[in-house]
Amino acid sequence: MSTYVDIHIIQSLPPSCVNRDDSGSPKSAVYGGVRRLRVSSQSWKRATRLYFNDILDAKDVGVRTKRVVEVLAERITEDAPELADAAAALAEKVFDAAKIKLAPPRGKDKKDAPQESGYLLFLSTSQIARLAGLAIASARGGEALDAKTVKKIFKEEHAVDIALFGRMVAEDPDLNVDAACQVAHAISTHAAENEYDFFTAVDDDKSRSEEEDAGAGMMGTVEFSSATMYRYATVNLDMLVENLGDDDAALRALEVFIKGFCLSMPTGKQNTFANRTLPEAIVVSVRDDQPVSLVGAFEKPIRTNEADGYLTRSVEALAEHARAIEDNYGLKPLAGFVVALKGGDVLAPEGPDAPAPLGERVSFTELPGRVLEAVSPSPRVGREERA
Repeated sequence: MSTYVDIHIIQSLPPSCVNRDDSGSPKSAVYGGVRRLRVSSQSWKRATRLYFNDILDAKDVGVRTKRVVEVLAERITEDAPELADAAAALAEKVFDAAKIKLAPPRGKDKKDAPQESGYLLFLSTSQIARLAGLAIASARGGEALDAKTVKKIFKEEHAVDIALFGRMVAEDPDLNVDAACQVAHAISTHAAENEYDFFTAVDDDKSRSEEEDAGAGMMGTVEFSSATMYRYATVNLDMLVENLGDDDAALRALEVFIKGFCLSMPTGKQNTFANRTLPEAIVVSVRDDQPVSLVGAFEKPIRTNEADGYLTRSVEALAEHARAIEDNYGLKPLAGFVVALKGGDVLAPEGPDAPAPLGERVSFTELPGRVLEAVSPSPRVGREERA
């Protein structure tokens, strides 16, 4: 029986364009028969990974790049300066041994650049260091690289973000890492329409001249939208332990994911809109049955008037849907925690006649620690006690 940690978030986005499609429009999706604002899971996972850089050591964060030969060659040169001229060739041999196809980079100005992988490849800092050490030992000893040893390094000491979000290696599925975390596309709880901002920019030098036309130096439009969003992610703690190979490391990864997912924001058009909001409500559920998204609360789009806004009714719909699932399916979390700027009395009501709370009311600074307590002293021990 696995342990899952579900994170549900209601968050207001002001006018913004955090995630654009190929035409520059805010992404959208039809759900419940109406058009919704959407922020893709890839976009918020990227923002979460960037947040990791602020709270984790560099050794605990992975590198995702096509320039794998260049990255490995730099580490070889750093560890063995005498091999600098041969570093790129040694790096290529490492990836050849792992059966990862390489090709020259595209572009006329990249003729002499090192080869690249055909797709973004995720490697941990530890894996890069160990692969570099293997290449250096091979060069100094005059021996060929052992393919089994190379592949073994690819399978060990994963970075936190690789363990959470997974890795796919097209040429060799044996090097894949199953993601311990699933992130849903965030959608608005209500119908949302895109709007256009027509802007002009004044030419400063031209405007100082009395003889020049004082019109705009340039003009254009920026598409944007605003909405109250429902966000959801779930972490399979057992798989996270398997990927990292250590209970304590898995708990640390869970802690930083909770912080990163809740506090991060995709950076699209951030300088134009300054849309850095924080969640209005967070519900975290610890489960031993299955992950449960509460997006069904918003299949019927939230409707409101000028006096209410969308936040309060979105929180009410979330609480009602969560209780309906518990009552009808019997899927009750082992533990729950609520952080709320608004709707706290709805999500965690008090009193003998009040509906069942979705969790204990806590502050955000307390939230990660309380979740870790709910799955401690370790994921494996927790499972044995519940069995």
